Amino acid sequence: MTQDAIDEVVRQRIRSLRVARGWTLDTLAARCYLSASTLSRIETGHRRIALDQLVPIAQALGTTLDQLVEPEGDDDVVIRPEPEMRPGSTVWLLSRERDRRGVTIAKMRITAERDEGGPGVHPGYEWFAVLSGTVRLTLGERTILVREGQAAEFSTMTPHSIHAHEGPVEILTIFDHDGERAHLPGHQHPR
Repeated sequence: MTQDAIDEVVRQRIRSLRVARGWTLDTLAARCYLSASTLSRIETGHRRIALDQLVPIAQALGTTLDQLVEPEGDDDVVIRPEPEMRPGSTVWLLSRERDRRGVTIAKMRITAERDEGGPGVHPGYEWFAVLSGTVRLTLGERTILVREGQAAEFSTMTPHSIHAHEGPVEILTIFDHDGERAHLPGHQHPR
């Protein structure tokens, strides 16, 4: 992407964010300590955008400089997951590493061969939806069957484990940072 194309994207983002908030040029100008005419020239392309102007504009609009200037393209939209295999499970990461929301989204296929040891605990919460099959969820002393089309959410401070019940199971799961470290390949830490 050329510098002119990036500048145009930034100009559109500034104007779109300003308009979405219902702000006039004068309102944004007062919030970022620039003149309304300077902002107008920036938005219309009649003035080059300077870094020392972008920082206060981004802050005033409630965004970051990184978000304001990140380039457009398919790489920021399309995720091409690669399977990570271990005995009894395959994981496809469906979110980017270090996701801005602080969560990791993954699709998992679990078979009877999966051996995660006994139930474990870690800080946080987990959520999963069953895409196919049935999950045998152990939470403390309870065993809960979660069937296709159902979902579960629970505190991970309760000893827990997830297993396939009577055949393979596929789930869509959301982990917070602690859940990612506890359950995903390459992030394993002793329990």
